[in-house]
Amino acid sequence: MRFASLGSGSAGNAMVVNAGHTTLMLDCGFSIKEMLARLARLQLEPSALTGIVITHEHDDHAGGAFKFAAKYNLPIWLSYGTLKMVDRYMPTQHNLDLRVIDSHSAFAIHDIEVQPYPVPHDAREPIQCVFSDGDRRLGVLTDVGRTTPHIEQTLSGCHALVLECNHDASMLQTGPYSRSLKQRVGGDLGHLENLATANILAKLDNSRLQHIVAAHLSAKNNTPQLAKQALAGALNCQPSWVGIADQSLGFAWREIA
Repeated sequence: MRFASLGSGSAGNAMVVNAGHTTLMLDCGFSIKEMLARLARLQLEPSALTGIVITHEHDDHAGGAFKFAAKYNLPIWLSYGTLKMVDRYMPTQHNLDLRVIDSHSAFAIHDIEVQPYPVPHDAREPIQCVFSDGDRRLGVLTDVGRTTPHIEQTLSGCHALVLECNHDASMLQTGPYSRSLKQRVGGDLGHLENLATANILAKLDNSRLQHIVAAHLSAKNNTPQLAKQALAGALNCQPSWVGIADQSLGFAWREIA
């Protein structure tokens, strides 16, 4: 199993996960033109994609998904709450294959099992996902304001983790955001700050961990160095071992052995 990012941050998000003959996209927050350019960097054509899983309805995660899926005839999996909130993204005329999922129940898409799980975030019915090929597990957690026991149980024992390090708490409080936006971002339905993510990571069974990537970094309220240091502290590893999901470049394919 392997995975890569097409871009991560408030300007747009998309990941791809591949196992066997199945390649899934997690979220699609870019225009069709931008998606094609970013897929090309990973040597992927739209025809190689099996479908798209949407975590929630915010523009930077779902804004481009439905037009892209309509153009390239791809099914979309999403929660019922998300489905009720995405009318504004729909093409004028479409025959989309929309598949509603239970946010607590695993489902198979050919060679990949997807385990969705609910997260606290300011959306209608947000989920995040663990992907598995039967032997290896990739856990993804972004767009979440606080942890829960269920989140920690679901992510424990993964072979690879992509975890939100949205902001540094001090930078957010002294940064340029309005007071209301600071409260939203830093609140229980907002985004995780570096040390909160490090605390989650420290609670997990990391005995199988091969990859750790910090994702959804704020351009104004964080730095890659701070995110790396926080997660490295939780794992007692060198900061250089911690990857970064960049807004412009994402990250290249990572193989889970």
